[in-house]
Amino acid sequence: MTPWYKQFWPWFFIMVPVITFTMGGVMLYLAISTQDSLVVDDYYKQGKAINASLARQQRARDLGLRPQLQIADGSFVIRLNASEAVDGQALRLTLYHTTLQARDISLLLTRDATGRYRGYSEKKTQGKWRITLEPVDNSWKVEQQVVLPVSAPVVLEP
Repeated sequence: MTPWYKQFWPWFFIMVPVITFTMGGVMLYLAISTQDSLVVDDYYKQGKAINASLARQQRARDLGLRPQLQIADGSFVIRLNASEAVDGQALRLTLYHTTLQARDISLLLTRDATGRYRGYSEKKTQGKWRITLEPVDNSWKVEQQVVLPVSAPVVLEP
């Protein structure tokens, strides 16, 4: 008869809990050391911010804003149909990537002599984006999801 340590089954039964504890330790380490950027800590503040955002979108509808966004080779050009909504202020254009926060783009667009707002970014803009346009004073907001690249101007509906 062979000794127990030369048999297959004792080692099999020993390895199951060893592997389980090892994987549990790895999972615990990952849970403690990493942070999920999509999770919100304060839901109440987020809810209040959403309500304020909806009021700003309603203000854009009341002003009749329908900005047209043209994107070509990293250049962003906005044409507004209601210049009284801005009064010479700069516009903030933010492109939020749907899954990767590191790819988000935020630009400050300034008005040129033709009345268009221009900005430039070297980041790639291919894929699905949530575009937000607002003046510096945050009096209104236009937000829309688009899939880029597009050749024609994108009309942003409030």
